[in-house]
Amino acid sequence: MSLLSKIIFILALVFSLTGLLSPPVALAVGIVFGLCFTHPYPEATRSLARILLQVCVVALGFGMNLQQVLKAGRSGFVYTALGISFALLAGFGLGKMLQVRGNSSFLITAGTAICGGSAIAAIGPILRADDEEMAVSLGTVFILNSVALLLFPPIGGALHLSQSQFGLWAALAIHDTSSVVGAAAKYGQEALVIGATVKLARALWIVPLALATAAIRKNRTTSGDKSSIYIPWFILFFCLAAVLNTYVPWIQRGSPMIFAGGRWGLVATLFLIGTGISRATLKEVGWRPLLQGILLWAAVGITSLYFIRIGLISF
Repeated sequence: MSLLSKIIFILALVFSLTGLLSPPVALAVGIVFGLCFTHPYPEATRSLARILLQVCVVALGFGMNLQQVLKAGRSGFVYTALGISFALLAGFGLGKMLQVRGNSSFLITAGTAICGGSAIAAIGPILRADDEEMAVSLGTVFILNSVALLLFPPIGGALHLSQSQFGLWAALAIHDTSSVVGAAAKYGQEALVIGATVKLARALWIVPLALATAAIRKNRTTSGDKSSIYIPWFILFFCLAAVLNTYVPWIQRGSPMIFAGGRWGLVATLFLIGTGISRATLKEVGWRPLLQGILLWAAVGITSLYFIRIGLISF
C-alpha cells in the first residue's frame, strides 16, 4: 500500500502540473487521495505547498493591469468598501455563532468578501493556517463557485437584469474571478467586461486585508514570541508584479507566460493541500465551516442583488 500510494501521489502531482485540471478538480483529487490513502510525504508536502502557494500568488500579480483596475476601483470604491465590510462583519458573526474553530472562519470570510481562492491563498500563510483549515476553506469556496456558475445566469434572466446589472452582481457575489468570467460570459459581452473589471478591482483589497491581518497577528503575539510574527513579503512582491506588468513593456510581453505558470502552479498547490485532508481531520472539522460559507454567500448575494435592482449600486 505504501508503494502504491507513492506512485499514485507522484502521478497525480505530475498530472496536476500539466494544466489539464481545473483548480476545483485538483483540490477534489487531492482530497480523495487523502481520504483513501496514507500520505507518503506529509511533512515535505506541507512545506512545499506553503512555498509554492506564495510563489503562485506573486505570479498571479502579472495578470493584473493597474490602470484598468484602479479606474474601476475609483468608480465603485464606496460600495466596494461597504460590501467588503459587510461581508467581513457578517462572516465573523456567523463563524462565532456556529462556533467554527481555528482559522477556517476567517479564511472563508476573506474568500467570500474579496476573491475566493486567491484571498485564501494570500491570507492562509499569514495566519499560519494548517492543511486542514486551508483545504476546508478552499473546498467550501470552490463548491459555491461551481453552484454560482450554474445558477447565476438563469436567475439573472428570470429577473430581467441588464448586462451591466448582471456583470456587477456577478463581480460582487461570486467568489473567484474565473467563475465571475464564466458566468458573465454566458450572460453577454457587456456583462463580461463589467464583471471582470470590477472583480479585478475588488481583488486589490487582498493587499490591505493581508497587511492588516499581519499587523493584528503581530500585535496579539507576546514580545518574546518572535517566531510567531509573520511578515507577508509575498504580498508586496504581488503588488510589484502588478506594477511591472502595467508599466514595463518588456515585462508585459512575458507576463502571460508567468501568469499561466502561476495558474498551473496554483492547481498543483491545491492538489497538495487537498492531500492533507484525512478521514480523521474531516470528521474533526465537521459541517460548521460549510454552513458558514453557504449562509454568508447567500447574505452577500441577496443583499448585493437587492441594492443593484433598486439602483443604489451601479457601474
